[in-house]
Amino acid sequence: MARADKTAAVAELKSAFESSSGAVLTEYRGLTVAQLSELRRSLGDNARFAVVKNTLTKIAAREAGVAEELEQLLQGPSAIAFVRGDVVEAAKGLRDFSKANPDLVIKGGVVDGKPMTPDEITKLASLESREVLLAKLAGAMKASMGNAAAVFNALPVKAAQLADALRVKRESEGEAPAEAPAAASDEG
Repeated sequence: MARADKTAAVAELKSAFESSSGAVLTEYRGLTVAQLSELRRSLGDNARFAVVKNTLTKIAAREAGVAEELEQLLQGPSAIAFVRGDVVEAAKGLRDFSKANPDLVIKGGVVDGKPMTPDEITKLASLESREVLLAKLAGAMKASMGNAAAVFNALPVKAAQLADALRVKRESEGEAPAEAPAAASDEG
């Protein structure tokens, strides 16, 4: 690879690290070209799977500020899934593909600037998608607001019921209903 090509590859990798919300490193040894194509399709539209050279990736990671998290993972043949958007969807795609194709090994990665172990990426894959979680949160908030509205609506009704019950009790005990206090007289 010529020096200009290496510089362009490093710049492209640096840009991918900076513009993605997550990067998951994998080892692809033993996978065929057809399997790699299938993996790319399974990751969806928000992830790009790229086979990379470790030395160039180390330089790009250093320039992007994620070298500390990734350098130890860059051993052997490496490929990176650069994720834009929902990281959970891409993690699910990688997890499911690695179950069906044990030659794909998830090494780890970086999500929102934080290092992730393979186990953490697998746990991330078990989460529901961002849209589902937001929908559940909105439903819970709507339910709690509905409950609060019901409580506030019930307060005047309960007060009226208590006042009526007190009136009935006093009438049954033979007390006359409480009259308004007499107006102050002008004697004086």
